[in-house]
Formats: sequence, C-alpha cells, structure tokens
Amino acid sequence: MNEEINKLVALQELDSEISGFDRNVRDRKQELADREQSIADKEESIAQFKEKVTSLDQQKREAKAEHDDAQVKIKERQNKMMQVQTSREHQALLKEIEDSKRVIKEKEEYISLLEEQLKEIKGKISELQNLCKGEKEILAETTIQVDKEIKKILTDRQSVEGKRDKLSGDLRPNLLKRYNMILQKRGGAGIVKIIDGVCQGCFMTLPPQQFNEIRKGDKLNMCPTCNRMLYFKQEDQEEAYSA
Repeated sequence: MNEEINKLVALQELDSEISGFDRNVRDRKQELADREQSIADKEESIAQFKEKVTSLDQQKREAKAEHDDAQVKIKERQNKMMQVQTSREHQALLKEIEDSKRVIKEKEEYISLLEEQLKEIKGKISELQNLCKGEKEILAETTIQVDKEIKKILTDRQSVEGKRDKLSGDLRPNLLKRYNMILQKRGGAGIVKIIDGVCQGCFMTLPPQQFNEIRKGDKLNMCPTCNRMLYFKQEDQEEAYSA
C-alpha cells in the first residue's frame, strides 16, 4: 500500500477517534437532558394535579354551600309548619323538607367522594414532589461529574485534532479536500477497508478486477457504489477468515 493511502488510513483512524469523542460528549449531554426532561415531566404532572385539586376544592365548597342551604331550608320549613292552617300547606312543607333531606344526603355522599379524590391526588403530588427532589439532587451531582468528563474528552479531542492537522498537512490539498468531502457525506467514513472483496462502507461486492487492483495498493480506488476511498490489508482479510 503506497504512502499516500497509508496516510489516508491513518487520517481516517484519527477522524474516527474524534467522532467517538463527539459521540461521547453528545451521550453525556443527552443523559443530563433526559434527567432534566424527567424532572420537567413530573413538575408538569404536579401542576396538572394542583389544578385538579383547585377544581375539586371549588366543587366541594359549592356542594357544602348547597348542603348548608338545604339544612337552613329544613329549619325554616319546620318552623313554618307551626303556622300553617290547612292540610294541603302541611303536606307541601313536608315534601319540601323531604326534598331538602334528599339534597343533604346527596351532597354528603358527593362531598365524601370529592374528599377521597382529593386525598388520592394530594398523595400523588406528594410522591411526585419527593421524586423530583431526589432527581434534582442526582442531577446536580451528575452535572458536576459530566462536566468533568466532558472537559477531559475535549482535552483528548484537542490532542487528536493536533495530530490530524499535522497529518493533513502531509497530504495533497486536492486529495485532502476529496477525502473531507466524502467523510462529511458518508457518515464519517472517507476511506474504508475491503474484506473478501466487499466494501465495508456499503457492503457491496466489488468487481474482481477492481478488487485485485486495490490489493496491489499502488493507487487509490473508489467504491463504485458508495464512492468511498478503498484500501486493503492482508491482516484484515486473515482476521475475517479466523472470525
């Protein structure tokens, strides 16, 4: 394999390493984002539950008011019964009293139901608040750790970038430009190996004649399918067979 291809392969190794650094940074940041989203989701649920509590409290007050009004109405009708003169008026008052008692019973049952719902929802709020508190503490600790890890990753990345810059300077500008273009378009793989006649970028089989040319390693070849640069190493072939 000629020197130029060797340098491209080395450059690809450095770019893969840099890509790994970037992926690690994204993963660590995503971990924090996921924790933050989990907390935000719980806080949103808490807010919704609190709105429900406000609504149930209002319904409870209204039901209590209707309950108390019915009690007052019963007392008023009982007092009025002492003054009525006819049986018809007496029966009418009795009906109003019975209707009011029915209202009182219904409102007591409804208030009891509301209180059960309020107790359940407030329990959920308390549980979510405790979870949020714990997750926020973990987030704070994780953020410190992640910041340290990212700082180290970026330091290592900078070191590798320095090696890449030095190696890039040894390549012909037009070849480097071509490699960088393929690298960007093909998901971070500008030059890939050939194993058993198969491009390891797109996994398509090359024509036998081209495969033989690549094995010679005296000139640069491109995959006719994915347009990546190609190279061949005997040890890669032997590893593939042993696997």
